[in-house]
Amino acid sequence: MRKIKLLMLVSMLTYLYIFARSLDDSSFVRVRRGKFVMGDLSQSGFDNEWSPHFVNISHDFLISKYETTFSEFDEFCAETGREKSPDNGWGRRERPVIFVSWWDAVEYCNWLSEKHGLPPAYNSLGDLIDVKGEIVSSPSEAVGYRLPTEAEWEYAARGGDSAGDTIYSGHDQPEVVAWYNLNSDWKTSEVGMKEPNEIGIYDMSGNVWEWCFDWYESYPDSEQTDPCVLSKGNYRVIRGGSWHDFERYLRVSARSAYTPTGAAYDVGFRVCRTLCSVIN
Repeated sequence: MRKIKLLMLVSMLTYLYIFARSLDDSSFVRVRRGKFVMGDLSQSGFDNEWSPHFVNISHDFLISKYETTFSEFDEFCAETGREKSPDNGWGRRERPVIFVSWWDAVEYCNWLSEKHGLPPAYNSLGDLIDVKGEIVSSPSEAVGYRLPTEAEWEYAARGGDSAGDTIYSGHDQPEVVAWYNLNSDWKTSEVGMKEPNEIGIYDMSGNVWEWCFDWYESYPDSEQTDPCVLSKGNYRVIRGGSWHDFERYLRVSARSAYTPTGAAYDVGFRVCRTLCSVIN
């Protein structure tokens, strides 16, 4: 019994340490658990946004204020001996990294976890894993840095439990919050140059599409809790629209998909991480 209590104490202290490190990082926003309607409520979106359904996010999580930049990704490349992603001649530094595959993003997440003394969120096959390295089906059980699920992404883009019910992430006028085909000069822009959404997250509409964890499939008709599409398909979800897209693609409910081995000049990512429910 004493041994079990000691193990529980060690586990609790580990979670507290991880939690404290998280709160010290000003480049992340805490998104509090809550319930929202996922999908197109206006009935003016694309067919793949139907049908709207309730989603419960059962855990708090941290998500990057900004899309992952070239400065951040180049550090990863330098430390791991990887070839740097091309910038299409637009410049690097604080522009969002582009020409990164889903696998590149996942490997970056694991590197970031190691760098911060956290257990990885993915195994070599891209499965979500817990602190013991065991495959899990819920994002709430993975502790390390990872890609947001599609539901987490939309919940954060809508402003979490502070949602203002705007068309785009943070505003009803796209030019206020997004770089898109009418104002981008046909290239990416440095992150954080537009207004943030209600909870302080930038560029969730426009600039670059962002990888999500899920495999792409049609929406369910029923209420879901922490949905995460694990069944293997041909495409992974991307969200948010980009610098060359029309306004319709920038809406918080708009969704698309791309092959996980593909890399493009309009696709990047941001990272997130579960705040363990054991201490919340």
